[in-house]
Amino acid sequence: MNANVNANAELVDFVTAAPTTGSLDVAWHHGAPSKRRAAAEAPIQIHRYDEHTVILRQSKTLNYEAPFIFLLFGNERALLLDTGATEDPAAFPLRATVDDLVAAWLAEHPREEYGLVVAHTHAHGDHVAADGQFADRPATTVVGHDEDAVRAFFGFGEQWHTETVTFDLGGRVLDVLGTPGHHATAITLYDRWTGILFTGDTILPGRLYASDFTAFLATTNRLVDFAAAHAVTHVLGCHIEMKRRPRRDYPLGATYQPDECALEFTPRHLTVIRDAAASVAAEPGVHAFDDFIIYNEPTKADARRLLARARFHQFRTKVWPFG
Repeated sequence: MNANVNANAELVDFVTAAPTTGSLDVAWHHGAPSKRRAAAEAPIQIHRYDEHTVILRQSKTLNYEAPFIFLLFGNERALLLDTGATEDPAAFPLRATVDDLVAAWLAEHPREEYGLVVAHTHAHGDHVAADGQFADRPATTVVGHDEDAVRAFFGFGEQWHTETVTFDLGGRVLDVLGTPGHHATAITLYDRWTGILFTGDTILPGRLYASDFTAFLATTNRLVDFAAAHAVTHVLGCHIEMKRRPRRDYPLGATYQPDECALEFTPRHLTVIRDAAASVAAEPGVHAFDDFIIYNEPTKADARRLLARARFHQFRTKVWPFG
């Protein structure tokens, strides 16, 4: 993008008031107890954390994963972090939704040129499914899913899992950390404007699947150290799987979560998770804690139990859908 094209545009100051205070006063859509109610729920819920930050949630009636997606506006480009769990634009109109949000932002902050970067917290299918909707979008870069593509785009070196690099949206600077453990391509982003740490599936109120537990433990240590050195306001993952009752999660595949806990964690949770992970490092398997459940390199037996519970839940909700 030619910076001179936007030379006369009024620039947003993303530094002086940082970290700014936004709003997480929102009742997230958590699915529906019947097909009739499910049909009435929008495929995407939109919440404006502040004027320049939008949080989207895919409906659980469309896909049980109900991932959160984040749209951050800078002076030169916006970042869309993840694209959700559904490819079909007719069912899941993410491109149209993002286009409307970008158009609304540009109406308030006119520029002759404005870009969009589509990146991912990691490469699992429920975070990259709608990438194709952006393939032909003008002034748009869709970052590849594989480890080499992620490293090259953000400018990481060979030891990327120990590095922190910056990515500038135009005055709005993000710190990007390589944070493997859940997935080899996993990254965490820190937004200096809001103070939010975007942790993908690495840290969230739910099941923390650590396929490489040594890497996961190293990542949790890095995140604790990073938060101690930066003004972190919230820690936002990409799913809610826990109930408000401690140590209780919704079954895999649940499409209705009326008693789900809040999305946001605090920096204190990073320390709690790090310490919990250290305490079970020598014990592969499933370990429940108040606000999360650690899956330490789960075995086939652990996976069978998870799927058996999911099947029982599906059977039970067919028999008694309000249960």
